[in-house]
Amino acid sequence: MVTLKHLSVKEHEENSVPLLAEAETAESPAIKHRRESREFFLTQRTNLGLSIALLLSCYSAILVPAYLPTKQPTRIESSTEEYMAILNHSAALLSRPCISGLAKAKLQKVLNFHSLVQIPAFLQNGTRHWELAPPLGLLGSEDTLAQTLRVLPHSGPPSFPDRCRRCMVVGSGRILHGKHLGAHINKYDIIIRMNNAPVFGFEEDAGSRTTIRLIYPEAASFLAQEYQNTDIVALVVFKRLDLEWLTSVVTKKPLSWWSKLWFWRDVVNDIPLRPGNFRILNPEIISRTLHVLQTYGKHESKTVPTLGFTGVVLALQLCDEVSLAGFGYDFKHPGSLLHYYGTVRMDHMMAQVVHDVSAERSLLRDLVKSGVVHDVTGAV
Repeated sequence: MVTLKHLSVKEHEENSVPLLAEAETAESPAIKHRRESREFFLTQRTNLGLSIALLLSCYSAILVPAYLPTKQPTRIESSTEEYMAILNHSAALLSRPCISGLAKAKLQKVLNFHSLVQIPAFLQNGTRHWELAPPLGLLGSEDTLAQTLRVLPHSGPPSFPDRCRRCMVVGSGRILHGKHLGAHINKYDIIIRMNNAPVFGFEEDAGSRTTIRLIYPEAASFLAQEYQNTDIVALVVFKRLDLEWLTSVVTKKPLSWWSKLWFWRDVVNDIPLRPGNFRILNPEIISRTLHVLQTYGKHESKTVPTLGFTGVVLALQLCDEVSLAGFGYDFKHPGSLLHYYGTVRMDHMMAQVVHDVSAERSLLRDLVKSGVVHDVTGAV
């Protein structure tokens, strides 16, 4: 009998099975599946948390700045001397006798501009062939135009007194604020305004009468009182849907919710004027005006003229003498107010790319220098 020394055998618990070394470190398939499942769901929760945090960060980046204090516009007021000089200049223009054909005669001195006044101001039929799409033409919108013209009792120019006529084109510039030109503006035969530039509450500076208001749907005022003392609302067509909107306004039949989705902002459903008070501006005015402006720009541009400048061209077609008030941009003070109303700053206009305001300023200066138009507020 042999006795083994130093050999110790550990007794296993009852019902236990001895394991090899490899078996002690290996996982069963069931255990491995449970572990991987826990890791998967932990990863899902982590991703969900990160997604929520990222979403909240994006919302904060968008919404929080709206509640932070913003830089207030700079309010640059005119001196008493400047204010009196503007009033005296305006009074002198009104005291002179009106000279028939003066503006058109002076236009001979301005490059390529005289042909603009030969274009019919308003569309009177829908049978013309258009080569360009809106806003430079009406290609592709001929049927819609014909439908809109059918609901307009009058489509030609309004009936004006058969005498020497003076036009005042009222711009929206800050220069008009505090000048008390309202009473002077009201004395003009034809007063042209643009978009939703307010009259109500600003009569002392901007006057209270409107002969023609140039608009497009997204810029038409929602305030009924802004259409009081208004003779004509003239649509400037930027897209086919604008014609449908005009038909809706004239017939008092609201557009469908689907049509309204294609405007870039809410549009007014009703303008308290009779059907005979609506017109459609001839898009050829926009097209030819752009062609002239391109000769003043640094390069050929795909921009469109501002409605303010379009109003000047319209005035030259309708009147013997043309004056401007509220025109001009103060680019030296980007933080100054842009309009005689509201709180929009000048840098808003400087950042836009739709209009070539530098070319328009150069051309307006030539028109003033040539005596074609009179700049009452002196900011051009």
